[in-house]
Amino acid sequence: MDRQSIRDKIRAIASKRLALVRLLEKPDLGTMRIDVNQALEEIDDLIDDINRTFPSQAS
Repeated sequence: MDRQSIRDKIRAIASKRLALVRLLEKPDLGTMRIDVNQALEEIDDLIDDINRTFPSQAS
């Protein structure tokens, strides 16, 4: 897998981040809030890692 393929996959994942943020805004989320927060943290970590790995091509 080349760099561009990896970056494309990361962009696809990052594009789903907004849906998770919107989900957090729902007051009736209950205990799923923990899972959504965890997913957001992992997406953010993944984006940070890829930007550190390929700094000249930051997304």
